[in-house]
Amino acid sequence: MDSIEYYNKHANEYFQKTVDIDMQDHWDAFTSLLPEGASILDLGCGSGRDSAYFLSCGYDVTMLDASYEMCNLASIHTGQEALNLSYEDMEFHNVFDGIWACASLVHIPRSKVDGILHKAVRALKVNGIMYMSFHYGDFEGIRDGRYFTDYRGRTLRELIMRQANVELIDIQMCKDSKAGEGDDDKEHYWIYAIIRKTHE
Repeated sequence: MDSIEYYNKHANEYFQKTVDIDMQDHWDAFTSLLPEGASILDLGCGSGRDSAYFLSCGYDVTMLDASYEMCNLASIHTGQEALNLSYEDMEFHNVFDGIWACASLVHIPRSKVDGILHKAVRALKVNGIMYMSFHYGDFEGIRDGRYFTDYRGRTLRELIMRQANVELIDIQMCKDSKAGEGDDDKEHYWIYAIIRKTHE
């Protein structure tokens, strides 16, 4: 079972686990860099949790997910249609002020991630902002029925710097909101980066 099939099979369970997670600090870090009424691509929208928030703030949101079942649930949750499209099949060019890729590139192998990130950056307008987050670590392979690629600060910076037309605005580690009080080992941490497209 690949990652898309996993989400199709476990869509309701995943929706319930993620739809109410508080992402306010991350939303604020992202939206503080966007113009009023900005166009946002929610890349790998999952439950539609983040899109619902962005819509409530008056942003023009496009939801996209490779899982058909997650698209259905996100559409119900937000009242807006989600595009059922793989990242490989994206063909946007200079369209969005912002791209929100929260835990959505985590399933891309290192051998393919440069091409996917290039497509995402291409979809941004010049000066557009992208947020992306990953599990913290060195692991790559099958975990919990899905393919995961983890990143540390160095490997995430290297990934970003291989894109010729972006600048790194911020990179931070944060604890998984679902982790318990005593869960301080690195497997319970995420790393996220915010980048800006500098030119075509």
